Amino acid sequence: MPEAESWTIGRLLTWTTDYLKRSGAESPRLDAELLLAHARGCKRIDLYTAFEEAAGEPLRTAFRELVKRRADGMPVAYLVGRREFYSLSFRVTPDVLIPRPETEFVVVETLDLIARAGITGRPVDVADVGTGSGAIAVCLAKHAPAARVTAIDISPAALKIATQNVADHALAERITLVESDLLTALPPDARFDFIVSNPPYIGQSEMPKLAREVRDHEPHLALVGGEVGVEVIQRLIPQAAERLRPGGWLVL
Repeated sequence: MPEAESWTIGRLLTWTTDYLKRSGAESPRLDAELLLAHARGCKRIDLYTAFEEAAGEPLRTAFRELVKRRADGMPVAYLVGRREFYSLSFRVTPDVLIPRPETEFVVVETLDLIARAGITGRPVDVADVGTGSGAIAVCLAKHAPAARVTAIDISPAALKIATQNVADHALAERITLVESDLLTALPPDARFDFIVSNPPYIGQSEMPKLAREVRDHEPHLALVGGEVGVEVIQRLIPQAAERLRPGGWLVL
């Protein structure tokens, strides 16, 4: 970021958008706005009324470091520490996969199935396998008041983030976090009405072809399903069949 006589919020955004575009960012303007709002400690929308405001040296220094890391491929969600998913905000770090918009289909489908199941007189038991940040588990518990969710992950580091997200959304009484390789560490009698998962499905040989933001920064444990890519799914399906109640659903 070159030195100049005066930097305003608007000028910073214009210059950074061009810089990130040259660096290969897919959404350079959005990235610039998110990073500047984070550096400034404000909401993104607040930038639009501050275009003519002077940007002091402390702000420019903090922003410059964020922009440099973004240009080097670090995902914006990790830089700002949060990502929105299903209209809720979640903490994210490089220990967890960044929630994707397409994963919201898992939430939508499961909520629809829960509504159609007509279960009464007891909680609806749900297992979220490979919970990562806890996004799916939190959304299901938030929007299905009858749901009792077991959020499972093999990574202790991921479970720490999920625990924070569960607490942020005041759902600790209805979401239980469990460290387990798929369903193997659950009690023998644990049964569920719904088992949901966004499992790893990338083959090892495909990793070099992924975007550098994903390949170099997101946890490979949450991405790589094995040499071919379907190995985790192949293990999960028979385990789920043993754990589902009659009429239960596995949603992937």
